[in-house]
Amino acid sequence: MKNYSKYTVTQKESFISRINARFVVLLWGDKSSLNSKAVKDLPVYDYNDITELGRENRNALSDSCEQGQQGVFEAITPEDVATLIYTSGTSGMPKGVMLTHQNLLHQINNMWEIVPAVPGDRFISMLPPWHAYERSAEYFIFAHGTQQIYSSVKYLKADLQKYQPHYVFSVPLVYETLYSSIQRQISSSSPARKTLALALIKISLLYMEAKKIFEGTVLSNNPVKPSSISYMFNCLWARIVTVLLWPLHNLAKMLVYKKIHSTIGISKAAISGGGSLPMHVDKFFEAIGIKVQNGYGLTETSPGVAARRPFCNVLGTVGHPIKHTEIKIVDIESGEVLPDGSKGIVKIKGPPVMKGYYKNPSATNNVLDQEGWFNTGDIGWIAPCHATGPSRKCGGMLVLEGRAKDTIVLTTGENVEPAELEEVASRSSLIDQIMVIGQDQRRLGAIVVPNNNEALAAAKRKSGLDGDNGGAKDTVVNLLYDELRTWMAGCSFQIGPILVVEEPFTIDNGLMTPTMKIRRDRVAAKYQSEIEALYK
Repeated sequence: MKNYSKYTVTQKESFISRINARFVVLLWGDKSSLNSKAVKDLPVYDYNDITELGRENRNALSDSCEQGQQGVFEAITPEDVATLIYTSGTSGMPKGVMLTHQNLLHQINNMWEIVPAVPGDRFISMLPPWHAYERSAEYFIFAHGTQQIYSSVKYLKADLQKYQPHYVFSVPLVYETLYSSIQRQISSSSPARKTLALALIKISLLYMEAKKIFEGTVLSNNPVKPSSISYMFNCLWARIVTVLLWPLHNLAKMLVYKKIHSTIGISKAAISGGGSLPMHVDKFFEAIGIKVQNGYGLTETSPGVAARRPFCNVLGTVGHPIKHTEIKIVDIESGEVLPDGSKGIVKIKGPPVMKGYYKNPSATNNVLDQEGWFNTGDIGWIAPCHATGPSRKCGGMLVLEGRAKDTIVLTTGENVEPAELEEVASRSSLIDQIMVIGQDQRRLGAIVVPNNNEALAAAKRKSGLDGDNGGAKDTVVNLLYDELRTWMAGCSFQIGPILVVEEPFTIDNGLMTPTMKIRRDRVAAKYQSEIEALYK
């Protein structure tokens, strides 16, 4: 489903012509507010029109039954398409994901192991119902006789306090927002209370880290089993630490965490999906006793394929695969299956995988092979299995470390195709090369290789300097910001922080492929520390 209001008249016309639209349904607003040129001669229906059509059809069916007419109904099968959900439509050519009844039923029938809800439990969700994550969550909630409460960013804090939900379904950005809100509350308290609260939180973080060692939930990609002697020593030390910190951790529960719990509820679990959950947020909620279960999936997989279980919630992972779902890691270049602990492309097979892209066989064949394996484009690894040791409960869990394909997923859950933004930005005479970044961040950024001659000349003109390259370079970054704002004014997404680098991306330095495409993973790895500093 498109957020149609973002687009200009020209973009709307182009989009409508590409999809060969037969009619337009308004999700909100009045038909009179639509530009007639954009919709041309297409029928337009608002909410009232749709409900009236439904009423007419129901009355017609009722009348035919009263007159003894027998209707003919076509039976549906599990393999029939239940819904079309368009993905990556906010920034690229949208692809219609065909999800079948079997796809959705698999989610309903197997999510209880992750979310053991009982009738009467309250859920709060705030994602749009056309999002695959929200759609499956709603089906699961209704199928298990629980209560759903719809909220929004604006009213979430008040709704959490009012309804005291048992569960929350949302994206990482919401949990980041809650984390920031709690931190602000602590910072605004008196100096004594602030110091005490922060000290107790640090103690709880240390307490939880020590517990992981003897509980067997320390995440590791090392396939070699640790020595028994070393583990016994570490385990003994961890138990001593937890015994010493336990009274202070319990004190923190009474003095600090109890107030937080009464404010936000979430007495059973918060389910996070649609993006990467920052580790500091994950650790914080674990320390204060609010369980956050991170999951993984895509629109093309209905969406859930893996999630952390309530009884084994290992931070840093997205948990074990959901029942009947297979996950394997393959080499990026050769496609060979890799052993546990090795990093590669994540592939998925099983009932959650889509039927294909609607009327787009070439795109379908690009991601689905003949054996039914779906190429996610994500990079990850599977935790090795150990019978004993600090990682004994982590075996088989999936860990994600980024994306191999170009699509960037922000923590808001929005998908961004960077190539289109890069194409627009590259039209500037001041920019030689640009790579858009922002995976698992709130907003987009960019690594920019400036056209030194043009950029320095423009900087000198602006600053009025003659031959002083040092002074001119100081203004280059500001000029590049201005250029990006100017050239990308009509784009759906804007670039935030930028990192200016002098070394160009070339084949010789390994930052470009032989076909002159930027190797995004290698560029990101090369400037990893600078990127982290950029977003801090």
